[in-house]
Amino acid sequence: MIDKPQWKPAKGYKYLKDVSVGELVDTSSGLRAIVVEHTGCATQVIVLRADHHPINERAFYLGDQRWSESTEVKVIGE
Repeated sequence: MIDKPQWKPAKGYKYLKDVSVGELVDTSSGLRAIVVEHTGCATQVIVLRADHHPINERAFYLGDQRWSESTEVKVIGE
């Protein structure tokens, strides 16, 4: 395609690939995480909070996770 669309994150959000290592981020689903490392296709994060999920499912979300680099996040403190 010659005229392919240019995708942008929602207003107030950034793509995870554009966030520096060590930054604290929030997702629209209520997860809060620290960016640990960027790889070629994913970003490793440590999830600290999953308050919007049921209590019996929080253990799945907390801790070391890999998220897509195109995940839309809001940087805390900006």
